[in-house]
Amino acid sequence: MARQKGIIKLKGTIGDITFYKTQDGHLAREKGGVDGDRIKNDPNFQRTRENGAEFGRAGKAGKILRTAFRSLSINASDSRVASRLTQLMMEVIHADMVSERGFRNVLDGETELLKGFEFNINGKLGNSLYAPFDSSIDRAAGTLDVNIPSFSPLAMLAAPNGTTHFKIVSAGAEVDFEAESFVIGTSATGILPWTVTDTALISQSNSVTPNSTKPLFLVLGVEFYQEVNGAMYPLKNGSYNPLAIVNVSGM
Repeated sequence: MARQKGIIKLKGTIGDITFYKTQDGHLAREKGGVDGDRIKNDPNFQRTRENGAEFGRAGKAGKILRTAFRSLSINASDSRVASRLTQLMMEVIHADMVSERGFRNVLDGETELLKGFEFNINGKLGNSLYAPFDSSIDRAAGTLDVNIPSFSPLAMLAAPNGTTHFKIVSAGAEVDFEAESFVIGTSATGILPWTVTDTALISQSNSVTPNSTKPLFLVLGVEFYQEVNGAMYPLKNGSYNPLAIVNVSGM
């Protein structure tokens, strides 16, 4: 892989060189690689096929999880959240100590490894919300709860420039990775002023299916707003809104 320099940037293929644009700029690479049929059938590429199958499984699992929390993450995620989550899902799959290589999966892996995942690398929850909180998952009742004691927003919430107000949001999801489906419950405070005045106790409970046998995930986030002439506007289109997985209950 090489970077393109100069005034004119190329796209497409010339000879054996392919020119393309990515988030990292205009790049170029030489065509090559092994024939697809050989990868599918040659015994020498068995490991490649196994790795490919598990990578595909990780990508699909990551997409399902992102879709489950899309109502919150659409304004609280960075441009590489998909690749970062796929990478972490690979770690989950590699923790499967039951299945054969090539057949390892999320359900037999360690979904608890997803705890702490940040949807927005540009606005991490741990760098924004300094107020202590506790989270819990009651599988029998089907509730995923977050409780935040009273706190001073100005002291315990690091907000980007221009912030005048904020909102605390959370969501609980029951995810069926095999059926590619989910059940989700969401909660949110009203829009609160970013001042020294202490908040009231924030207690949010998100409901899914009671006695579920599927993995359960709880996320917590903050949305920042700016008040202009009495109207509330999401600050910078949510580019600094944090959202993170704060609790996980596996199978």
